[in-house]
Amino acid sequence: MWIINHRKIFYAVSGTLTAAALLSLIVWGLVPSIDFTGGALIDVSYAGARPVQSAVEAAISAADPTASVRPSGTDQYIVRMKAVDQAEKPVVMNALSLNGQAPVSVKTFDSIGPVLGAEALRKAWVSIILVIAGIVLYITFAFRKVSKPVSSWKYGLVAVVALIHDVIIPTGVFSVLGHFAGYEVDTLFVTALLVVLGFSVHDTIVVFDRVRENLKNNGDREPFDLTVGQSISQTFVRSVNTSATTLIALVVLYILGGSATQHFTLALIIGIAAGTYSSIFIGSPLLVTIEKWQAGKGR
Repeated sequence: MWIINHRKIFYAVSGTLTAAALLSLIVWGLVPSIDFTGGALIDVSYAGARPVQSAVEAAISAADPTASVRPSGTDQYIVRMKAVDQAEKPVVMNALSLNGQAPVSVKTFDSIGPVLGAEALRKAWVSIILVIAGIVLYITFAFRKVSKPVSSWKYGLVAVVALIHDVIIPTGVFSVLGHFAGYEVDTLFVTALLVVLGFSVHDTIVVFDRVRENLKNNGDREPFDLTVGQSISQTFVRSVNTSATTLIALVVLYILGGSATQHFTLALIIGIAAGTYSSIFIGSPLLVTIEKWQAGKGR
């Protein structure tokens, strides 16, 4: 019940985090990967001492003046440039090896055309929108028999508010990391957001379902805020334990896993943590706020 009584504090915390994330997105935006923009992403390592960054930049500029070179690890460079076809690949590799002076090996060499990149971006947005729309329709249908004191469609509306919160937070964090550390968002990041949406709505529905059961059992014998508070208390430990075990596995994967999955894992960690918070401290308390507004209490 303490969560319901102090819900404005939790609203303020979420509001502050969401505002900061949105400000970061407005000011810095996201750094899209070649999955969305098209181009080549090349990860190379050097057998001996890694040449100085300025020498590699000067060599690769002949192939693409807009190419960027970023150090990675102790012996690697990650190069991002325009799309490279098979005929151009030997020229690029020769430039990266400084005309054979610095033996180089390729760890990854991905090249995507701009048309495929634009299509991937469009499909990513469509996927997120369809998932959110499907969740709203499902919740509205699942809670169709709940009409008092809050209508079923408002359960869906509250779930959407929580889901938007869960998407904006990790996106804002990646905006900050993109500005200061060069983190890019790719199709794996979109996949992580879709996983977060599913995980978050699962937690939210668990609490909502307990609210529905308690409303059915208690009827009008107790205030709605008390019913919601009891429902949160009854599912609190389960939600926290489920999320904690998932986060432990993700943290281990982030630390010990390869660099290819680190950003994906980080997005999941942030998103699932935000989703657990919103399911407990935002979603269900919002039902109480809506009920009080309907009753004219305004709080």
